[in-house]
Amino acid sequence: MSVLARVGVGPLCAAARAVMPCFWRGKYFSYGREPAANQVTPMLRHLIYKIKATGPITVAEYMKEVLTNPAKLLGIWFISEWMATGKNAAFQLVELGPGRGTLSGDILRVFSQLGSVLKNCDISVHLVEVSEKLSEIQALTLTEEKFPLERNSGSSVYMKGVTKSGIPISWYRDLQDVPKGYSFYLAHEFFDVLPVHKFQRTPQGWREVFVDIDPQASDKLRFVLAPCATPAEVFIQRDETRDHVEVCPEAGVIVQELSQRIALTGGAALIADYGHDGTKTDTFRGFCGHKLHDVLIAPGTADLTADVDFSYLRRMAEGQVASLGPIKQQTFLKNMGIDVRLKVLLDKSDEPSRQQLLQGYDMLMNPKKMGERFHFFALLPHQRLHGGSHPMNACQSKPSLSPVAGFGELAWR
Repeated sequence: MSVLARVGVGPLCAAARAVMPCFWRGKYFSYGREPAANQVTPMLRHLIYKIKATGPITVAEYMKEVLTNPAKLLGIWFISEWMATGKNAAFQLVELGPGRGTLSGDILRVFSQLGSVLKNCDISVHLVEVSEKLSEIQALTLTEEKFPLERNSGSSVYMKGVTKSGIPISWYRDLQDVPKGYSFYLAHEFFDVLPVHKFQRTPQGWREVFVDIDPQASDKLRFVLAPCATPAEVFIQRDETRDHVEVCPEAGVIVQELSQRIALTGGAALIADYGHDGTKTDTFRGFCGHKLHDVLIAPGTADLTADVDFSYLRRMAEGQVASLGPIKQQTFLKNMGIDVRLKVLLDKSDEPSRQQLLQGYDMLMNPKKMGERFHFFALLPHQRLHGGSHPMNACQSKPSLSPVAGFGELAWR
């Protein structure tokens, strides 16, 4: 993958200059005087939208937002890929499992800031969400109140509206219901909550791990091994060397659907999650109140998760699209310019603020914290990395083979 080592400016820097003006334009950033007390900065507007939508945020969240605003970097990533592949006349932004809708909202604000770049592009938003309750929260976060939502529970498109920036938005229960077309797909902390099958190697071969009632206590659960082979064993690689593996067939189905769509109509998918490249074994765990919780105690009271096996996602995509990563968050953010932004903020800040910024940076970049546990993984058309023909419409300019933002070091100028 020589593309990972390539250095270039490409479309990322053009997009970044527009969305992060403090890096290049003096009128947005002054070393000589403090901004007016009542100045409403884009970041302040972003935080106000976020707090109105989801309630007060912690100091740690505030530091993280002000330091990096990761969603801003993701927005830049999508625009960078749109520019690198020829500035198609239209694209769909599709998010899987959008939570409260704040991430899509942040990305849409980046698109608004890049209005001059995207002015001739027809954008639509498509959210894949099975929870009716969450879809209502997402609508509250994202849509314009003066345009009433259209609801049709019996339709594959069960809700429609218009975002605060005037972009059409639709909700679906299944990815297969989203219209096919040139699209950018986002799955942020989506795959790690999909159900996994667990297997243990034994002298008799692979045996699946089941959950059973503990014979010593009828109100408790325990893990047991299946007495014989089970159908899900087919998902284990023949040359598997680990003694314990977790496989997620549902993730494989979704990645195959994404791959088919990208191969057919272009675009890209960006997957960001906790995971590994086929090296870990037992990662199934529970969290309650942000603390580890026994997965078999008080079921329903804790969030259950399992690290994403990116090697499995790669195998599911092979032959249809190219993949990049997984790449550690530490490396991805560094490639996206977090160090440049940190330097600018440190030069501007007083000592207490400098310490807060450095603590926030450490949280995101420290290998012992999120720096090496959170990973980024991309699916792209083969021709994006290796050239070749791809159907182009009359309104699409010739694509370039510039580096893929975040997955290779960029020269910031």
